[in-house]
Amino acid sequence: MAKDNSSPQAGIVVVSEADCQRLVGRKEAFDAVEAVFGAMARNDAYNFPVIREAIGHADALYGFKSGFDRAGLVLGLKSGGYWPGNMDKGLTNHQSTVFLFDPDTGQLKALVGGNYLTAIRTAASSSVSIAHLARKDARVLGMIGAGHQAQFQLRAAAEQRNFERVVAWNPHPDMLPKLAAVAEEIGLPFDAVSAEDVGAQADVIITITSAFEPLLMADWIKPGTHIACMGTDTKGKQEVDAALLARATVFTDELAQSVSIGEAQHAVSAGLISDADITPIGAVINGDHAGRNSEDEITLFDGTGVGLQDLAVADVAARAAASDGAPMVSL
Repeated sequence: MAKDNSSPQAGIVVVSEADCQRLVGRKEAFDAVEAVFGAMARNDAYNFPVIREAIGHADALYGFKSGFDRAGLVLGLKSGGYWPGNMDKGLTNHQSTVFLFDPDTGQLKALVGGNYLTAIRTAASSSVSIAHLARKDARVLGMIGAGHQAQFQLRAAAEQRNFERVVAWNPHPDMLPKLAAVAEEIGLPFDAVSAEDVGAQADVIITITSAFEPLLMADWIKPGTHIACMGTDTKGKQEVDAALLARATVFTDELAQSVSIGEAQHAVSAGLISDADITPIGAVINGDHAGRNSEDEITLFDGTGVGLQDLAVADVAARAAASDGAPMVSL
């Protein structure tokens, strides 16, 4: 009989949503996302094509994001999507789970709750862009959007510069008080203003909505502003004027997604910019691109949300949980 050289299944780590919140903070998420962006730019990590479909039930979008980080030896996928009616049921609209596999054997090694991690890794992504691209003297943080994710964005962004106040606009003004409460908690004055005034006053702007039309126009943005566009992750979505990308120096998490499902899709299709005008943020992280070249330059980060971000933070959670004695199951 031939000898079986396969490794035995040691057990699958199960990491709950509550444990993810306990084990992965903003610092851990920032470090993981920054590292994987750098690995992507070195071609040490790559994402697989995204699957995202309307399922024809509950108005839901469902899909898969997956990839392999050869540098970090992280292999897996995130399965989940967007259920717009969940808030009325006391649930978050985004629902997902991350599956991690042993890259040496293909065996499942961890099941990790993805809802909190999706929120904190998205905030980490914009936070990484602010750390590397925003002016050092940025003092006013602008927010376009005030939903659940905006609260994560505000907390993470506030740690990257010495902001003195927050200005915000949301299509539904009744949602702004929750964002104002977060600003108050972290000690920043908060003003609800028009979208145009966000552009006129802010040194850093984060857009985090589900819009399908521009909410922020190119003419509203002052020189030297850094914009992190974080809401556009599907074909047809749009948060900012396409002409703004023509004015700005554009960076992204992944070029293929930026031009197809990200904010850059509209500027590219209109012929305002081309693929060659977009730089992976990992090139700045690795020191291969200068990033911001002048105090007056407008920089824009197109954060489309890549599977490797999810895998990076899920791996942090799984490793921490295993060290912490998390429950393990066998198939």
